[in-house]
Amino acid sequence: MFQGGGVPLSWYLILSAILFSLGVAGFLFRKNIITVFMSIELMLNAVNLSFVAFSYKLQQVNGHIFAFFVMVVAAAEAAVGLAIILTVYKNRSSLDIDDVSEMKN
Repeated sequence: MFQGGGVPLSWYLILSAILFSLGVAGFLFRKNIITVFMSIELMLNAVNLSFVAFSYKLQQVNGHIFAFFVMVVAAAEAAVGLAIILTVYKNRSSLDIDDVSEMKN
């Protein structure tokens, strides 16, 4: 039977840092709008992981509440982002960020 104290907080924080770094890399180096939005979601989820890990470690509910609000913001961002993506694709027939940045028409 397992008698350990569980997973250490540092492991959660390392995982969160890795996820956040991958999100930043995807945001900076990718040219596809959908990939950029997915990278932003990945960064938000990394922050949520940190909030929940600290909340559990400190035995307080504040981190869970902040994580809930971050999820609400992420859902709103996903809905608005999807609408923008569909509009851009309808008008430009491309999801390349370079095409979107030149919105002179």
